[in-house]
Amino acid sequence: MPQVESAVYSHGHHASVIRNHSQRTAKNSMAFLLPHLKPSMKVLDLGCGPGSITTDLAEYVPEGHVVGLDRAVILDQARELASSRGVTNIEFIDGDANELPFESGTFDVCCCHQLLQHVGNPILVLEEMRRVVKPGGIIAAREADYSVFSWYPESRGLSEWQELYDRVARHNGGEPNAGKFLHVWARKAGLSEIQCSVSNWCFSTDEEVRWWSDSWKDRALHSSFATTALEGGLAKMEDLERVSEAWKQWGEDQDAWLSIPSAEILSFKK
Repeated sequence: MPQVESAVYSHGHHASVIRNHSQRTAKNSMAFLLPHLKPSMKVLDLGCGPGSITTDLAEYVPEGHVVGLDRAVILDQARELASSRGVTNIEFIDGDANELPFESGTFDVCCCHQLLQHVGNPILVLEEMRRVVKPGGIIAAREADYSVFSWYPESRGLSEWQELYDRVARHNGGEPNAGKFLHVWARKAGLSEIQCSVSNWCFSTDEEVRWWSDSWKDRALHSSFATTALEGGLAKMEDLERVSEAWKQWGEDQDAWLSIPSAEILSFKK
């Protein structure tokens, strides 16, 4: 029986979310993988979103090929990005990571970024990633842990946001603290030679702080996060307005600072 994703994507595809995710690059999000890429590799990027990381990866394998997989709703934007940058060794397909539409041993690399926190069975997805990679190939994943986000100045409103995000993500069937479980999921999925690391996004300049603040100020009110919170009875509109205002005030503080750590794994298939 075909596997179907049971969890719901907590962020959705509101413009405020896409603006945020479009700033992700191979360097700021998948740096741990880049030294292992070779020009002729065939790469699969799961949960590719608007394609900013995927398109970067294609430039690291100019003699190879990259496939980005996600739901159809976002793929036109990914294709437009690749086309605007003149990247041709790339394609984007609609698919479910629980049952990948590829033969075993198709790719040299299979990677995902901030995907496993949004799926109902991350171990199954990692098993699929392992299946479609050739012997000697690489499985790579990077996942945040929302429980250890850190910010300055302290804010009751941002603590409320953190608690509400946890409830929304779990209501949707995901695991918002995926980073701390990533290496365990990988082992249970049968991955071998697992290398673990951690890297941070840090937002501290005026431009970085303003960008993140503007994103979550809107997302708290208008994205799927807000819709789920309201329809699931997890929050009222006044709660979301308070969270939005907290992000606005944080963004206006000259000393504002935010750290987002993510766990990373590399596995080399035997």
